[in-house]
Amino acid sequence: MHQARSIVWIACKVTLRIAPDTRGKIGIPLTKGQNIVRFTASSEVDIQVSHSKFYAAQNELIGSTMPFSSLGLSAPLVSALSQYVAPTPVQAAAIPVVLKGGDVLVTAQTGSGKTLAYVLPLIQQWLATRIEKPRKVHTLILVPTRELAAQVTKEVLRCSVHLPERIKVVSAFGGVSINPQMMALRGGADFVIATPGRLLDLVDHNALHLNHVAALVLDEADRLLDLGFADELARVLALLPKHRQNLLFSATFPESVQELASQIFHEATRIEVESTPTEMPVIEQRAIEVDTAQRTPLLRHLIKTEGWPRVLVFVAKQYTAEHVADKLRRHGISAVAFHGELSQGARMQALADFKDEHVQVFVATDLAGRGLDIVQLPVVLNYDLPRSAVDYTHRIGRTGRAGEAGVAVSFITAESHAHFCLIEKRHHLSLPREQIPGFEPKDLVPEPSPSTGGIKGRRKSKKDKLREAAARL
Repeated sequence: MHQARSIVWIACKVTLRIAPDTRGKIGIPLTKGQNIVRFTASSEVDIQVSHSKFYAAQNELIGSTMPFSSLGLSAPLVSALSQYVAPTPVQAAAIPVVLKGGDVLVTAQTGSGKTLAYVLPLIQQWLATRIEKPRKVHTLILVPTRELAAQVTKEVLRCSVHLPERIKVVSAFGGVSINPQMMALRGGADFVIATPGRLLDLVDHNALHLNHVAALVLDEADRLLDLGFADELARVLALLPKHRQNLLFSATFPESVQELASQIFHEATRIEVESTPTEMPVIEQRAIEVDTAQRTPLLRHLIKTEGWPRVLVFVAKQYTAEHVADKLRRHGISAVAFHGELSQGARMQALADFKDEHVQVFVATDLAGRGLDIVQLPVVLNYDLPRSAVDYTHRIGRTGRAGEAGVAVSFITAESHAHFCLIEKRHHLSLPREQIPGFEPKDLVPEPSPSTGGIKGRRKSKKDKLREAAARL
């Protein structure tokens, strides 16, 4: 199918010119010196910086045939990508700009392929400027979770298999002994992928020096700030050289991320890859009303009657994860809990068992909401609702990936009804409420107030609270 083409000319840092009849959009800089390039995934964009021509290719789902080699990548890197048909929109847009050495701020949805968008050009830059011995940290990649650190490390190693020189990659995160990581850093490292807290621990132990870092990547910047890493990020930034390349990748661009960007960016190109109906995942969203005490029995019922082969269940607390997983196992359903109190070894084993389909149900806190790539995951279930509409997006985005259809189920209790209405409002949704025979809720779900248009329910009496507490025992 023929797709409309957009042509964007970037003649210098501040001058943009766009051809008529375009599907792309050019925005006004958010901060001084920041260019913004927005385009839909169905657009084919030709970007020219100075005298070099780059191409932002179409997503393979809509028929792009443009190879990675057209983005300026070297042959050893391209040869490591044989499993991919074509670059995704975020890869096609970001790789050429990163290769030029400029600062880049990218906003793209979860699962868009952003890891390769920075890993590939940064490896090529390292290859051109590497120092044999002693090794000095060329690229520092900060991530919010241990799982994402492991995933990014795996991608760097996989992309570097055909390089003429061996790249030394060290992954550093908490929850495990620091000693092996200190040993790994002896003799230096080329790439360091780390969570902020453990990175600073290594600096404090004099195991790592950051004064030669050429490129800084903040991956899932919104999540880094959500998890309370703002102070740690400030300390890390103070240790880095002033002249470096800064790359920031985020699924959302809230005020906190904007403030962080204003601190580290001077002149930056911002790339926004917008979702289109063509690339939107096919996710069936369901809202099932149920009493709080009946959620686990209903979950067991749905697993058996719906024939779900694998389910990712989100809960709010570590205790709930362990409790629900234990209840499922007692009824013959293989399940595992996943939360921050588990050791790193236990977490990696739990994830591996779920990916290998040795475990049917993966009961997780929001720790699993970002950064985990679980292919062919058919069902995500919100046992407890997420704290925000953004977290809801990230949760259900675990399913319906890579062109596969998925199902996202949310349990709606009388207590959570108002909160789910807010989530619906933020996403412009209006999901029908289901009731499963045998599990019809006895607690009243409050109706919206017609006088104020609000969605708050009635305040429960002390007797109601005592009755609910007794039912949960």
